[in-house]
Amino acid sequence: MRKIIHCDCDCFYASVEMRDDPTLRGRPVAVGGRAETRGVIATCNYEARAFGVHSAMPTARALQLCPQLVLLAPDFERYREASRRILAIYHDYTALVEPLSLDEAYLDVTGVERCRGSASLMAQEIRARIRAEVGITASAGIAPNKFIAKVASDWNKPDGQFVVRPQDVDAFVAALPVKKIFGVGKVTAAKLNRLGVNTCADLRAWSVAELTREFGSFGASLHHLCRGVDERAVQPDRVRKSLSVETTYTPDLHDLAACRAGLLALLEDFHRRFERARDRPPVHKAFVKVRFSDFSRTTAECVASAPDEATWLRLLDEAHARKALPVRLLGVGVRFAEEEGGERPAQIPLFEPEPELDPDPAHDAAEPH
Repeated sequence: MRKIIHCDCDCFYASVEMRDDPTLRGRPVAVGGRAETRGVIATCNYEARAFGVHSAMPTARALQLCPQLVLLAPDFERYREASRRILAIYHDYTALVEPLSLDEAYLDVTGVERCRGSASLMAQEIRARIRAEVGITASAGIAPNKFIAKVASDWNKPDGQFVVRPQDVDAFVAALPVKKIFGVGKVTAAKLNRLGVNTCADLRAWSVAELTREFGSFGASLHHLCRGVDERAVQPDRVRKSLSVETTYTPDLHDLAACRAGLLALLEDFHRRFERARDRPPVHKAFVKVRFSDFSRTTAECVASAPDEATWLRLLDEAHARKALPVRLLGVGVRFAEEEGGERPAQIPLFEPEPELDPDPAHDAAEPH
């Protein structure tokens, strides 16, 4: 039986800002892009959340909801420095640390003898050290697997922890809304709700065959997870599966020629970052992402082990032709080759991901980093 801790810092970027400027405490604070450049909120503190502000919300909307919002530009070097110190604390307890982002990680403490072998006491000690040594608070979930530990870490936020003991797993998971299942986003949750499935207990009435018919290969995962079964190991060595850059334009790019010019500028940034990425797997595909003025988005990709400028321009032409509307966002990148045996390693989010990621057809989840 594994002992897994999921640690998640509370409002990480905003917490670092409040730590470094105590005058911000008690005021609604958000970190993100400016409204005039179509920025979005990366994170906000609980005072801002009381007004309905949340991550991935357009900054303009956040300021409508909370006119007194203190909006700060992100300072990623300070956030990375805090993250490095937190990671060092985790490694004092176990070598099996799987970072999910700057502020979030899984720890496998199975067999660790510290704190008399109690994962709950270890989580409590880790959180106390983060507060004392880094100056921010963290929450934790403790459970026999990653899925339940992650859900549990949200249970007593902020600055709390929650343990799900092995004998409590079945009842705990049965009562969860399906939107809490790992990999289920808004699209899949809405589909499940339309099918009369609101909780994991409801989902248990469906067979693997029925779930596969409705949700493809993700159906098997749903069948396991709604029963609290998650065999994923904590992976300390996470390999990138993609690398990309993107930008939002103000105003929109109104024709293909403008998009092509924008793409060439993006490629310069992409190549700089690509060269800095160490130990990257071989490139398997190139892709271009486009978000149109009506907020719909599309991605064109092709197999290419050494894509060049002409490849990305051709993909842009293909994607743009699908709607031929003004473009508000362009992205360019590569997907790396799978490991032997077809297992694709977990993704490290290098750049800001889409706010809504859903397993239709592929699932993933992340806060902008």
